[in-house]
Amino acid sequence: MFARMFGKPKQEANAVTTLDKLNETLEMLEKKEKVLLKKAGAEVEKAKEFTRAKNKRAAIQCLKRKRLYEQQIEQLGNFQLRIHDQMIMLEGAKATTETVDALRTGAQAMKAMQKAVNIDDVDKTMDEINEQTENMKQIQEALSTPIGAAADFDEDELEAELEELEGAELEEQLLQPATTAPAAPLHLRKMNSLHCRLKWHFKVSTLGWKNL
Repeated sequence: MFARMFGKPKQEANAVTTLDKLNETLEMLEKKEKVLLKKAGAEVEKAKEFTRAKNKRAAIQCLKRKRLYEQQIEQLGNFQLRIHDQMIMLEGAKATTETVDALRTGAQAMKAMQKAVNIDDVDKTMDEINEQTENMKQIQEALSTPIGAAADFDEDELEAELEELEGAELEEQLLQPATTAPAAPLHLRKMNSLHCRLKWHFKVSTLGWKNL
């Protein structure tokens, strides 16, 4: 009966279209249920009126129609429950399918990248980099090696000569007289000379040339 009411879904329909169709059907069932509820309520009101009018037979007929409406309402409720269950399952299946498709796409992309760069190419590239690095080190060492006359100098002899120079300098400093005071800096000598000239000019101007 359920299949006859909603029809056999087309196999080519996608999940979104099917969910939309289920939602439309669910709304239709809910509207029909509201109509039946109103009709059942109206039969109850009629039964009350016939009861007040002492028309027992007519009141019972109203209650029978109310029971029929209630049976239809219960049936519609079962239909709605089945639709809700199918929607939940379909949404879960849709999420599962999308997840699998995403994982499949990622696996294909990874496979394509592995084809573009395999382990042999990586090893070959690293070997070339190491070889180029070693060649560069050799070139730098060759450029830093002394050539010509500088290549013949003995480092030990140069260090011995430097030690002799340092010893001679120290000996010369020790032989200098202890009383010899270091000469005043040049700027101090200039300041003292300028002070003497100013003092002389001041004396001449105040005492006069003859009183000096």
